[in-house]
Formats: sequence, C-alpha cells, structure tokens
Amino acid sequence: MSDLPIAAVILAAGKGTRMKSALPKVLHPIGGMPLVGHILAALAPLAPERQVVVVGPDMDDVADRVAPVPTAVQHDRLGTADAVKAARATLAGFDAGTVFILFGDTPFISAATLQAMLDARRGGAGVVVLGFEPEDPAAYGRLVTDAQGALTAIVEYRDADAATREIGLCNSGVMAIDAAKLFALVDRIGNDNAKGEYYLTDIVGLARADGIDCRAIVADEAELLGINSRAELAGAEAQWQGRARRAAMDGGATLLDPATVYFSWDTVIGQDVVIGQNVVFGPGVTVADNVEIKAFSHLEGCSVASGAVVGPFARLRPGAEIGEGARIGNFVEVKNATFGAGAKANHLSYIGDAEVGAGANIGAGTITCNYDGYLKHRTVIGPGAFIGSNSALVAPVTIGARATIGAGSTITKPVADDALALARGDQRELSGMAAKMRQRLKARKDALKSK
Repeated sequence: MSDLPIAAVILAAGKGTRMKSALPKVLHPIGGMPLVGHILAALAPLAPERQVVVVGPDMDDVADRVAPVPTAVQHDRLGTADAVKAARATLAGFDAGTVFILFGDTPFISAATLQAMLDARRGGAGVVVLGFEPEDPAAYGRLVTDAQGALTAIVEYRDADAATREIGLCNSGVMAIDAAKLFALVDRIGNDNAKGEYYLTDIVGLARADGIDCRAIVADEAELLGINSRAELAGAEAQWQGRARRAAMDGGATLLDPATVYFSWDTVIGQDVVIGQNVVFGPGVTVADNVEIKAFSHLEGCSVASGAVVGPFARLRPGAEIGEGARIGNFVEVKNATFGAGAKANHLSYIGDAEVGAGANIGAGTITCNYDGYLKHRTVIGPGAFIGSNSALVAPVTIGARATIGAGSTITKPVADDALALARGDQRELSGMAAKMRQRLKARKDALKSK
C-alpha cells in the first residue's frame, strides 16, 4: 500500500451566502492567494496523481482560477456525499490508492496533517477522518472511538446523547478513503434526514458494517478553521499574517513594527533585511539579503537585489527588478523596469517600461513617457547617465552611457554616449512686466467687485 497513488476531491460548490459577495467564497484571498489555492498548495508535497475541485453551476471563475486542476459540477447541492459523487467521472479508473476529501474554505490544513492521514491509510485503515479538540466543542459532530482507537461512529450534535456530547473529539469533515471502496460506500448513503441531503459522515457507519477499519487523526484546531463570513476571513488573514511575520523574523529579517507589515503567500525575504512600518508585499516579491525596505512602501511582482534601498513611500509594480545597491526613493514608482547596480531614483519619479544602467542617476520629477494611448514603449538609459530633474523621456528612446540630460528637458530623440542634451524653450526676461501684470489683475478684480 505504501506506493499506491493519491487523489483529492476539494469541495467548493458552496454559495457562501454569508460572505454577501458576487465572488465565490473559495476565491476570497488570504495572503493574496484564494482559499482554495491554499488547499491545493497543501496537497502539492504529496504529489497527488489526480485532483478535482467540485463547484456549483455558473462557477466558471473558480474553474479558471484552479486550472489546470479540473473541476466537476455539483448541480443540485444535495450535501457532501452528493458533491463527492460529482467527482466520479474525473476519478474514473482511479481504483487503488487514497482519495482525500477536503473543503475549499479551510485554508490552513497542513501538508504534515495530510501526511499523517495518509500514514494511517497505509497502516491499514480504509477510512481516516480528521478530528480536532476545540476548547468549546459547541454543536460540532463528535467522533466516537473504541478502546483500541478505532473510529466507530460520527454522531451529529443534534443526534447525540448527553454522554456523546461530552466527547471532546470533533469532526472536521476531512477524510482519506480507500479509492477501491469510495464510490461503493458513497452510493449507499441515503438522504433520510430533515434536509433530504446526502451526508458523507454516514460513510463511517457503512464502512464498519462492511468490516472496514476506520480511524481518526487529530489535528490542531487552528488548521481546521473554516471561512464563512467577512469577519472570519479577516480573522484568518490576521492569523496568517502573524505566522508570516514570525517566519520572516525567524529567517533573519528585522520588522520595525511587525503588526503593520503585510506579506503574500509567496513573498521571499532574505537575511538581514530591514522592513519599516506599513510596508505591503503583494504577490510575486523576492527580496535578497541586506536590503532595506523603508516605511509606507508597496511591492508587487518584483525583485530587489542585495544591498538595495527602497522607500519610503516607494511603489514597485510588476516587472520591477532592482539591482545590487540601487536606490529607489520616496514617491518613486517603478513598473516593468530594471535598475542596474548602484542606479538611483531618489524621489518623485515614474520609471516604466525601461532599462536603467548601472550607476545611472534619475533626477526628481523625471518620467518615462511609455504609453501613447495604444502601445507601451521602452526607454533605455545607459550606465552612468545623469537625468536632470523634471525631465520627460518620450519612449521609445535611448540615452547613451554617461550622457547628461539637462533639467526640464523633453527628450524625443536618441542621445549619444557622453553627450549633453538640452530640450527646453529659451528663457526671456521682460523688465518690469511682473509689476504691470499685477496692476492689471488687481484692476480687473476691483471692477468685478464693484458690479
């Protein structure tokens, strides 16, 4: 059994009405990743041979988001067992191994917990149910075990007697089931209950009646947190961010005010990185060692090389690549642009669709005019170039190595290496004209007041 394959069915057809959202519940993000994405990530280390996400009708956006993982449609939403039946076609021919049944709105379940369930399966259990022991068992279903540790029943709270309600081990709904027996058992589950639905919890009773060994594995309650409302989503985000912050600090980063730093699921932070207050990392950010990210900066889809300094109040958008020792200062926005080693844009600039050579200096107020209303165009700034303040570089354009652009210039043509380029109107001075203008303006204002 140890070499048998793994499959997974992720139940995600719920409407999530308490979220009050047009977005399906399982697509709401934690750490920048949809809830269902966290489940797929937890499964990844187990290398499942097949996976299927069960969705409801008109949930094409979920199908698009989980692709290439296939989806199956549960048309009538008649309970968890009915949802598993919807996956039958996708699992056709998967007759030996383990099938996990998971929920798309429980993002914190870990690969280690799934491995523990798999180990129990490989130990001979035909059905493994994941349980937890909350401080307040409340109205959860209870897992009943015998003296040998076998799972004998799952009893819903409303059906439990006083003694059963005293049991602290509760049902999460997550299961690992022998693939050879799954659908034969599921097909026998009835709907003789108040809601007329087919509940997967009935599988334990049916399995034991067939002499199949059933076991319970216990996980931490925090792993089994389900998301059903915006408030619960916010609470889960706070928990996730807390763990991400601790992981960053344990990995050698300094967070000056940890509670104000926000990470994404794939943020990579090196050692001896200093992160200031109110810094937000969107998806796709890699920060190398010895970097400083100053306060109120926002980074997404970018990389920052060793020794660079970013911020304060900087924005790095997707495609930004900041080289070793480079400087991106306050109120500088970089998009789809590379900065070579030691290059600097210290304040008040927009650099988009550009290549900035090593050691180049971008003066305050400089912009790359990259968009003509239809297409994006690229600006190339050579190594060691100096771009004066308030310059507009109209792409496509190339500024040569060590060239200097005079402040206030609008550059529309290539500039050669080591050249000085000036592109601005001649300054004129009209003696006494300022005083005359003030007199005329005051007279006009006085005339308007007298009317």
